[in-house]
Amino acid sequence: MTTPKISFEFFPPRSLEASFRLWDTAMALAPFSPDFVSVTYGAGGTTRKLTQETVSALHNTTDLNVAAHLTCVDASREETLEIAKQFAREGVTEITALRGDPPAGTGPFQARKDGFANSCELVDALARTGNFKIRVGAYPEVHPEAANQAADIDWLKRKIDAGASEIITQFFFEADVFFRFRDACDKAGITVPILPGILPIENWKNARAFSQRCGASIPDWLDQAFDKALRDDREQLLATSVATELCTDLIEGGVEQLHFYTLNRPELTRNICLALGLKTQQALRHVA
Repeated sequence: MTTPKISFEFFPPRSLEASFRLWDTAMALAPFSPDFVSVTYGAGGTTRKLTQETVSALHNTTDLNVAAHLTCVDASREETLEIAKQFAREGVTEITALRGDPPAGTGPFQARKDGFANSCELVDALARTGNFKIRVGAYPEVHPEAANQAADIDWLKRKIDAGASEIITQFFFEADVFFRFRDACDKAGITVPILPGILPIENWKNARAFSQRCGASIPDWLDQAFDKALRDDREQLLATSVATELCTDLIEGGVEQLHFYTLNRPELTRNICLALGLKTQQALRHVA
């Protein structure tokens, strides 16, 4: 089996305890030599400052290749591009450009009059700076706001044409979901790398609720398996097995890189990487 490249997603900490957890996560996973690690924005841009501080801290104090998330929510074009310029000044040259989600309970996304209307505009503006490698997000089972898959993939192609060079997908639970999406992208003329997003299931109840919100289908067999695993207190063992099998199927289907949503909890992701036969290198180097 081919050894894939890997990458990890973190979210910015909101407390001192969470800061230690993030650092522990980085230290635990860095020995797998990720291609990059990314730091998310909260809904509504609620963690904008925290995201900037986290990206800066990881970039300046470790040898990790850190990519920043950047969204269109609740900021002017000038403010958003100033954040990008600050990243570039610090040497952060990779951005995941997203429309972003509005704050909970505020209804559908509404662009500010002085802000970017959508992710295509954001990608275009970032690409024109010439400073960044740009990734964008995609939903293998169709964005909840899209009319259908054809419209969703057409929009994705517009983001690639605007200057994005890689795609990271929302999570899913069966490899065929990804393969069908990949085939549809290929048919639409999308030829850039597509990184499947992998969610190690720390808590099935939470993962199930999140799946329903983002449109990720839940196979009956998975629901039944976790119901039984919860009764038998074997949830973590099942989670490792399910994710490892999914990753193996993807690799055998030609996938060359996997992107893990770590939730700042490294144990399951580390166990999955080890189960896939990925080798660890030296521990995370603190360069500050």
